[in-house]
Amino acid sequence: MAIPPSWIVKTGRSIWTQIWQLMMSQLAPPNDRGEYQRPPSEFRHRIEGKYAPQPRRYRLYVGWSCPWAHRTVVVRALKGLEDAIEIIILEGDANAGGWKLPKSEHDCQTLAQLYRFAVPDYKGRSTVPMLWDTDTYSIVNNESAEIIEILNSEFNDYAKHPELDLAPIALQDSIAQWNETIYQTVNNGVYRCGFAQTQAAYDKAATDLFATLDRVNDLLATQAYLCGDSLTLADIRLFTTLIRFDVVYHHLFKCNRRRIQDYPHIQAYLTKIYQLPGVAATCDFPTILQDYYGNLFPLNPGGIIPQLPDLSYLG
Repeated sequence: MAIPPSWIVKTGRSIWTQIWQLMMSQLAPPNDRGEYQRPPSEFRHRIEGKYAPQPRRYRLYVGWSCPWAHRTVVVRALKGLEDAIEIIILEGDANAGGWKLPKSEHDCQTLAQLYRFAVPDYKGRSTVPMLWDTDTYSIVNNESAEIIEILNSEFNDYAKHPELDLAPIALQDSIAQWNETIYQTVNNGVYRCGFAQTQAAYDKAATDLFATLDRVNDLLATQAYLCGDSLTLADIRLFTTLIRFDVVYHHLFKCNRRRIQDYPHIQAYLTKIYQLPGVAATCDFPTILQDYYGNLFPLNPGGIIPQLPDLSYLG
């Protein structure tokens, strides 16, 4: 096998490193330690005041590959809100630098244009999920943690399963504690691994991630869900990261110490949630694989899409 001359290797590595750092600074802004810092969501309205809980008034803009958007689709399915709240499935487009609408709306072809249609001087991130009000042509909320709370509680008059409460008062303290842990070390933790720009930042993120997965696996040996015997929003928030773990995070994001399949109690827990009515239909594995490997160019510059791993354990 012929090896390129050393000067070609050094030059290529230097140029690629500079380009990679530039792209990553835009894709995943770091702090001074090279740790990924997720920007906060900017639209945080609730269903109150001018936003009345009416059927078919609101739309959810989501992408199949996004775990944050996936939360909202799972809660919508579990609550039986399919007839009350429409979803619009967007397509990730790396060349366009964001999400494309399936068809033009208000002369907008992309989600970024729709954000600016609602707020003409908007210069922030145009993210999914986004809850849209079709009456006022405005963005209600684009924070997934709050949208799932809204779907759980504010549309029960139009839900097929209004009796299902994923955030009962008695469990709210426990839910909040798990939400904080899961967000920092798992939901955002996998991104802290994949988007780390220093070795120290990656090592800390990976250590935190697997410490929490070890803790969760031990907990699930003695109880059905994170907060006891009842499925809650904390479980939904964890589920949408776990379902992507062996498909993309394990390899692409360097979360490779263990797979979810290597955790017997987490695997059983993941399978149980996946098999709840309506949940499997929200998991589009080919699109998840395509979007992560195809659109995150700095992490996969060759653009080769791997084959799906064996997911037969999900049933």
